[in-house]
Formats: sequence, structure tokens, C-alpha cells
Amino acid sequence: MSMAIPPAPPAIEGSRLRRLGIDTGAEHVVYLRADSAVCHSEGFASHSRIELRLGARRMLATLNTVENDMLALDEVGLSESAWRSLMPGRDERVLLAHPASVDSLASVRAKIFGKTLGEAELHAIVGDIVARRYSNIELAAFITAGCTDHFGLDEVVALTRAMVDTGTRLHWPQPLVVDKHCIGGLAGNRTTPIVVAIATAMGLIMPKTSSRAITSPAGTADTMAMLAPVELDEARMRQAVERTGGCIVWGGAMNMAPADDILIRVERALDIDSVGQMVASVLSKKIAAGSTHAVIDIPIGPTAKVRDAIQAQSLAHLLMQVGAALGLRLRVLLSDGSQPIGRGIGPALEAHDVLAVLQNHADAPADLRRRALQVTAAVLELGGAATAETAPAVAAQCLDSGRAWTRFQAICAAQGGMRTPGVAAFRQPVTATRAGHVVAIDNRRLSRAAKLAGAPNSPLAGLTLDAHLGDPVLPGQPLFTLHAQSPGELAYAMEYVSRHPDIVAVAAGA
Repeated sequence: MSMAIPPAPPAIEGSRLRRLGIDTGAEHVVYLRADSAVCHSEGFASHSRIELRLGARRMLATLNTVENDMLALDEVGLSESAWRSLMPGRDERVLLAHPASVDSLASVRAKIFGKTLGEAELHAIVGDIVARRYSNIELAAFITAGCTDHFGLDEVVALTRAMVDTGTRLHWPQPLVVDKHCIGGLAGNRTTPIVVAIATAMGLIMPKTSSRAITSPAGTADTMAMLAPVELDEARMRQAVERTGGCIVWGGAMNMAPADDILIRVERALDIDSVGQMVASVLSKKIAAGSTHAVIDIPIGPTAKVRDAIQAQSLAHLLMQVGAALGLRLRVLLSDGSQPIGRGIGPALEAHDVLAVLQNHADAPADLRRRALQVTAAVLELGGAATAETAPAVAAQCLDSGRAWTRFQAICAAQGGMRTPGVAAFRQPVTATRAGHVVAIDNRRLSRAAKLAGAPNSPLAGLTLDAHLGDPVLPGQPLFTLHAQSPGELAYAMEYVSRHPDIVAVAAGA
């Protein structure tokens, strides 16, 4: 007896796209009904890697499946980052396909088992990372493979070069271009605007590209955005540098060493800092920005990123070796990272500190002024604008005379106009419970409290540090003051502080 053959399902010419408004960070994520025809026909399941084709455009994404009717059977949901990357037109339909295999993952697996990678292998890995062919799991594998000094010198040099080559690289007509960088882990250490103002006022070229916060309460670009526009394209950046000798802009707007931004997001989630990848991260950004000379500041402290002098010396040595191999002349400073620098922690609060130093206010944070002048003196010496003997006095005179403030205003005007940072509406002091002296400050937990208060997404939020190491305090005296833009954020921060009473530790009779 013959049986009726069911009709074949209609061919799927393309699926409708739907913007779901889901924030998945930088990761591209697509959503499909688990019972959709395309999942059945292609064998797609959750966490599959999928290629989306929209005309000539291609995008790789990670699949999440939906078990209810949130999506129609012929719909593809897109996360915010995926939507912004693909930018579909009205009524455009997308084709879904299995992506080509990522051959460079074989090199990652080889590295996990101890193989030394060559330049071609590292360049292939970085190229695939920039093309977003790696999932977050695969990125984590590469990061882990390079931990605990598993990258040798030649590998770090090759990795740095690959990170430069896979993004935009700026070139300047001047033969000498200076830069500076702080390794980080020190709250409030916002010296860059002051350093750039002095260095350019003294005739150096300093096109400074900076980052936004990833896990800190503020990045340099976040603080500078309180004072002037920072999201400049290359043409506007060049105009600012031509007019003033320098700028302080967000580097992410110009696609310089883009692999670094991708890797950092996963490194922070893992709470892993590979020394080799850290060096490649720092130096690739300097080289991509067109720098020829750079000062690197390494704060050392028990709650800073670099914990002890041995680790700092090892990092400094590797920085110098890689810089020399790539034609970048470096000066490395080892500095005190035992406590935050300045009073403010958070974009606007740090901007107020910067303005106070540049304007020579009597109550400007003395430690921020000292640290900025120390770094500036090294930049001036490295750039040939002063000798080792005269550089500290030259830097101080430029600041004291008002020349640095005048130049900073010119830089802000060239970037689109100077702004005045505001203040948060809600504040709460955290006070000492006993008399004594401040004996320890936990940089990490202090930064965590500032973030819970809203920084950097709420740019006026954060905290001000009211007592530093060695200061005498009395019961009820403020140790730090939380600043928030809403009562809820202030409550979040205070709840955290109540569970960590020794963020600023006071010892009686110390």
C-alpha cells in the first residue's frame, strides 16, 4: 500500500531581523526559536557560532535559542551590539550559515601545550580575533594560554606587531612624538591632562589617545569627556594636534589595535593579567598612535595592579626589550601605588581635581600635582625639551606660570569646546569609628564603592577621599564621601561599604 509523502517545507530565502534591545556588551549574539526550520535543517544549537549574511556584509555571532514564542519561527533576534554591527535596512532578510573553520585555533591549542608560536601564527590569531571569529570561550583559551609568562620575548614582539598591523596606524610629520601610559590599578591617578598640557606648552607633540573605563570608576577618556569632546575621528584629531601640539581623545573611535579592546574585556572577566599580553596591549596602542617616545608609569602597591618591586622590575625589563625591538624608545618609572592619587574617584570628580591643579588652586591635591610633575619631567627629558637636571623645574614653572592652563584650554577648544563638570546631587560621608591614624587604603575596594555609587556610567558619581595614609583622624571624621546621582545608587554603595568597614583602615595610637 502506498503512503502519501508529506510536502517538503518551503525553502527559506532569508529570515526577518528583529532588534531585541538586549545588551550583551561587545559580544554579538543572535536569538532563534529552538523549533525553527533553520535550527533543525542546519543543526544549530545554543552557543553555536553562526555567520549572518546580509548582501555583501558578513557578521559572526554566538547563538542563543528561545524555547517560547518570543520570536516567530522565521525571525532572527539580534542583540544591540549585533544590530549596530550589521545595521540592517528596512525589510532586509538575513541568510544564516555555518562559519568557515577558524584555522588559527590550532595554534592556540598548541600554545596551551607549550609550543612557541611564530610571527605568522600570532598574526593569524590576532587577525581572526579582530574579525570576531573567536567566541568568548576561545578568547579565554588564548588568554589563559599566555598566562604565567608563557610568552617569550619573540612572541611578545610578534603579538605586539600583529596588534598594530590589524588596526589603524597613525603617522605624524614630526620625527619625535611623545606619549605616556600608567599601568593602572591606582584610583584617581589622572595625570594625563596635566602632562599633555605642560608637554605641548613646552613645544612637544603629544597626540594622546586614552581608554574609557573597563572595570575602573573612570578612564582618562571618561574624565576628559567631562571637560571636552573626546570621540574625535582621525581628521578632527589631526586638526587639534596641528593647532595645539596635542590632544586627549578616546582611542576606541579610531580602531587602533582593536584586538586589545576585545582581549581586555575577557581578561577583566577572568581577572587575569598576562604580563606578555599586558606589554603587547600597552605598546601596540603607543605604536598605533604614531608615538616614537613614551614614558610608562608602574605604580607598586599591595592593592595596585603590580604588587611588588620584583614584579615591577620584570615588567619594566620586558617593556624596554619589546619597545627597543619595535623602535619605540621608552622610559619606565616605578612609583608609589599604596594609595589613590588626588581626592576624586569618578569622571567628574577627577576632572575637578585636574582643573584645580591646572589652575593652581591653593587647595588643589598636592599628590596629584607631584605625580603629574614627576611624569611630565620624564616626558620632557625623553623628548629633549629639558635635561634630567632641569626637567622638574621646567615642568613646575610651566604649571605655576599658567602656561599649562592656557594650553589646556586651547586643546579643549580644538576638540570642540570646553565644558564645566557638574556635581552629584546625593552625598554620604563614611566616617571613622575610632581615633588614630590611617594605616592602609584598599584601592580595589575603594574603586568598587565608587562604581556601586554609579561611576562611570553616572559621570558625576564616585567618591572623594578625605584622608590619606598617615593622616590623624578623630571619631566621626570623614574618611571618604560617596557621591551619587540617585538615592538608589547611593544605597548600593553604602551597603557595600557597611560590609567592608576597613576600606580605609584606622589604627588607634599608630
